[in-house]
Amino acid sequence: MAVSYMDFTSPSVRYTYDVSKNQIFKKDNQNYINSLSVQQLNTLGNASLLDIYLSTGNVVEPHTHQNATELVYVISGAAVVSIINPFTKELLNFPITPGQVAIVPQGWWHYEMATVDNTHLLAIFDAPVPEFIAGSDMLRLTPAKVFAHTYCLNEAKVKETLAPITDTVVIGPPKNCMPQGQVQGQMHHQPPQQHPSHYQQGKPYNRDYELLQQQQQLQFQQQQQLFQQQFLAQDQPQHGAYATEPQPSQVQSQEQSRAQQQRQEFIEQQQRLPFLQRQLIGNGWDQF
Repeated sequence: MAVSYMDFTSPSVRYTYDVSKNQIFKKDNQNYINSLSVQQLNTLGNASLLDIYLSTGNVVEPHTHQNATELVYVISGAAVVSIINPFTKELLNFPITPGQVAIVPQGWWHYEMATVDNTHLLAIFDAPVPEFIAGSDMLRLTPAKVFAHTYCLNEAKVKETLAPITDTVVIGPPKNCMPQGQVQGQMHHQPPQQHPSHYQQGKPYNRDYELLQQQQQLQFQQQQQLFQQQFLAQDQPQHGAYATEPQPSQVQSQEQSRAQQQRQEFIEQQQRLPFLQRQLIGNGWDQF
C-alpha cells in the first residue's frame, strides 16, 4: 500500500478533475489521448491513467512503461492488446471488448490496436506518472549505421526506411503519412499486400485486418457454392397431380458422391482455418 504524505488540511487539496482538459496527444477527432496523473490531481497517490480514443486500424504505437504495470480496460468498441513475453520470447495477442481487461506487466513491450470505430480504452497504471519509451523514438534516435552493423543490414536502405519517422508517433499510422514515392491524393497502383506501408489510396488501413476479411469472404463464398452444388445434386421430385418418383441414374449418383466429397473437403478446410490465418497474417494480428 502506498504511503501518502499529502497534507489533507491544505487549501490546495484537490479531489476531482476533468480528464478531458488534459489532452496530451491528438491525431484527429477520433484518435487522441487524455491523461491524469498526480500532476493534475494531487491526491491521486500511486496511480494514474490514460483516456484513449481510437478508430479502426489505429494503434497506440509499440512502447514500454519502465516504471509501471498497465491495466487496459475497454469502455466501448474493441481492441487487441499485444505484448511480448521477455521470458518465453512469444508475441501474445488479447482481443478485448467492453467490460474486459488485459494486463501489461511493468517494462514489457506492447501495443494496442482498435478493431472497430469509436473505441474507448482506459489504461490504468500503478505509478503517479507513467513513463513512456516509444518505439518510434528508438528507431529515429538510434543511428542507422548501428542498426546496419548490429543486424547486418544495408545502411542506405535503413536510412531510407526510417527517414519518415521524425517525431514520436504515439498513435499510428501518422496522420500525414503516405506510401513512399506517392504524391498526396494520387492513387496507389501497387497491390497493398506487396507494399510495406499499410495504406491504400492515401487512406490508412490495416493490411492484416483486410487479409482476414478477405479470407472470411472467401469462406462465405465457398459455403454458398457448396450449398448450391448440394441442392442441384439432390433428386428433386416433380410437383403436381401427375408427379412421379424419378428413377435413380448413374449420373445422379456420381453428382451426389461428388457433392459429399466437396462437403467433407469444406469441413476439413474449416478445421484448418485458424492455422491458415496465422500463416497468412504472420505478424501477430491473427486474433480478430
